[in-house]
Amino acid sequence: MDDDSGEGKGFRERVTRQGEEAIGKLAQELLENPLISGALSAALETRERAMRAQELALTALNLPSASDLERLTRRLRSVSQRLEGLEDALDRVEQRLGRIETSLDEREAAATNQMP
Repeated sequence: MDDDSGEGKGFRERVTRQGEEAIGKLAQELLENPLISGALSAALETRERAMRAQELALTALNLPSASDLERLTRRLRSVSQRLEGLEDALDRVEQRLGRIETSLDEREAAATNQMP
């Protein structure tokens, strides 16, 4: 049987779909299990408490936390984008001034050539 044949492709899709359904059912049953859901909740609460404790410790040591660094990174990205915008605007102004200067030079040359 060739892998590219319609029959092989249909079989593969059917097996994949059945596998996904089985995994979905298993996950649903695990989440509905009070023991599993309780353990997950406890683990998430413990993680949150650990993160808060870490932030407090870093603050006490006057060191930035991960969230502080993330905020700083976002702010730097924003400033960088604004700076790029200003650079682009300055480039456009420089180009316009160059065209105006060229035009004035041409007019001056033309006026000089027309003088008797």
